[in-house]
Amino acid sequence: MSKDFSRVLKIAKYAVTDEVRQRSFIVMFIICALFVFLVRGCYQGSYTVSGQAITPEELVRTVSKITFNIIVFGVMFLAGLLSMRVFGREGSDGTQSCILSKPVARWQYVAGKIIGLWILLTVFMFILHGIVFMIAFMNTGIVMPEYMAASLLCSLNLLFVILAVLLLSLMMPDIAALLSVMLIGIIGLVSNGIHAVSNSPMAQAMMQQQGSQSDSAFWKTVYYLWPKLSEAQSFASSFISGEKLGEPASIYPLINIIAYCIILGALLFWRFANEDIV
Repeated sequence: MSKDFSRVLKIAKYAVTDEVRQRSFIVMFIICALFVFLVRGCYQGSYTVSGQAITPEELVRTVSKITFNIIVFGVMFLAGLLSMRVFGREGSDGTQSCILSKPVARWQYVAGKIIGLWILLTVFMFILHGIVFMIAFMNTGIVMPEYMAASLLCSLNLLFVILAVLLLSLMMPDIAALLSVMLIGIIGLVSNGIHAVSNSPMAQAMMQQQGSQSDSAFWKTVYYLWPKLSEAQSFASSFISGEKLGEPASIYPLINIIAYCIILGALLFWRFANEDIV
């Protein structure tokens, strides 16, 4: 077990160093860091909403929450970009066959790639969120430890994107795999809005008059079974705005994403085990 684990860690290490050495990755990190530094001006000055002045703490939490979500969306997209070319690039340049010709099992190779990408992107996102955390503290003196905890929770979304793109890249072109996962996220975001509207008293009354309870039950089932990327992110960002946890169902998005990660991981290991490596 120790040898198996050491091989996985070694492949994960090579996966991290290989991506970090890419000039495009360094450029993206610099651009993202500059964007985050530009947000510091939003923490200064006074703002009013509906004629009422916003307190400094409300301002900090609101701006930090918006920046938090932008960073998460950006890093999730970056996770898709990096993941979609892993198997294709290493298969075409011979790296994949070279690694697997050594005493390295296929599951060790896949596990190393997953762990390497996940650690790299989680650290990338954590650093960006850490910059926002320090900017908020230096400009206002307000400390938000929950900000960094929310960042760690969103690493589950990164794992989902990595696993989904890696799996789909074995069955379709790389760009199609990326677009498919993006579509999953967009559909989840739209369905979340539709579900919120359909639960309003007016929508409930209209559905009762039209007798569409069966359709409502069907779409409700689809809603709960669909990957909850946007809702898991909303759950994490709710800590930043100081919202209290409500009913136990509020943690369902995290349970949903964890379950999908387990399923996608199992399918990925099974699919790669049956791949033809030239």
